[in-house]
Amino acid sequence: MKVQCINSSSVKTRNLIKKAFAELINEKKQLNKITVTELVKRAGLTRSTFYTHYDNIYEVAHDYQLQTIELLCSDDLKLNSKQDIENYFDNIIICLKENEGTYKLLLSANESLLVLEKLKKIASQKIYDVLKNMYKDKYLELNVSFFMNGILAEIIRYFRNESLYSLDDLLFYMKNWFEKIFN
Repeated sequence: MKVQCINSSSVKTRNLIKKAFAELINEKKQLNKITVTELVKRAGLTRSTFYTHYDNIYEVAHDYQLQTIELLCSDDLKLNSKQDIENYFDNIIICLKENEGTYKLLLSANESLLVLEKLKKIASQKIYDVLKNMYKDKYLELNVSFFMNGILAEIIRYFRNESLYSLDDLLFYMKNWFEKIFN
């Protein structure tokens, strides 16, 4: 992103842009149909203000996804036990449900997979850090990786309308599978 020094004004402007972006993506249903002109009009900003913060619409989409990842992976979510991990799964599904329409649109594009890889990496590390103190299994890291890859694949399938299951079904299965693997 262009702005190097993020102050409260920059944060406010970016939030206005992301809010307008979310509204437009829910209306237009396709990322490539959103123009900078209509986004800045919706946000009540000038084009030059937009270009001070972002190079293009795809950068806004990426920033929007990163914001969600930061929420899901913030250090405020301390994981110390298996129950904490299950609560963490609840938080992930709640966040996905609250922004379901937007994520269906954002995750239908292949460029979104890079953001999901980051989420998987951060979540896997959080889970591994908790479990390594409970289990002395040389395959623990591999088990966590397989678990997270499977969950991520199903979430992508869900948001691409390729899954037969709801987010609640995925949460239920996620918790059951987690219990079976890491019991």
